[in-house]
Amino acid sequence: METLITVNVIIADRNYRIKIKPEDEAVLRKTVKIINDKIKEYKQVFAGKDMQDYIAMVLLWLATEQTKSPLPVAEEQTITQSLQQLETLVDGFLNQTQS
Repeated sequence: METLITVNVIIADRNYRIKIKPEDEAVLRKTVKIINDKIKEYKQVFAGKDMQDYIAMVLLWLATEQTKSPLPVAEEQTITQSLQQLETLVDGFLNQTQS
């Protein structure tokens, strides 16, 4: 039997308890962050809408990104973050060798 963990996430100011595999937790949390960040962005651009409108906009955005991108949005963001960390390490190394 597969072991599942319970994870609490907040999306659009609502709490959700989700049972997932432990190895999926990091991806889930990154996805939740992307969703909440996009909701905040849409709230600033489209003031006066209700929360369901923002959630629908984010859903459309995510589906569109998944369709046009060869990589899932979460993977793309992870790769970008990894490249930025690598760049920081290389810059730090170069600065140390030049000193």
